[in-house]
Amino acid sequence: MADKKGFSDKAKSAVNKAKGEVKDQVGNAKNDPDMQADAKKDKTKGKTQEGIGNLKKKN
Repeated sequence: MADKKGFSDKAKSAVNKAKGEVKDQVGNAKNDPDMQADAKKDKTKGKTQEGIGNLKKKN
């Protein structure tokens, strides 16, 4: 299903950024660099999805 307003991308973006933030906080608390690296991937994925959603919204 195509979403021309980019809403689904923005929703996925919010989920991935939140998931990344939680992993980052847990990784910091546990001093787990692997979890922190995984958190960074999730945050980056979320930012990318947000950008895609914004592009779709403009078109």
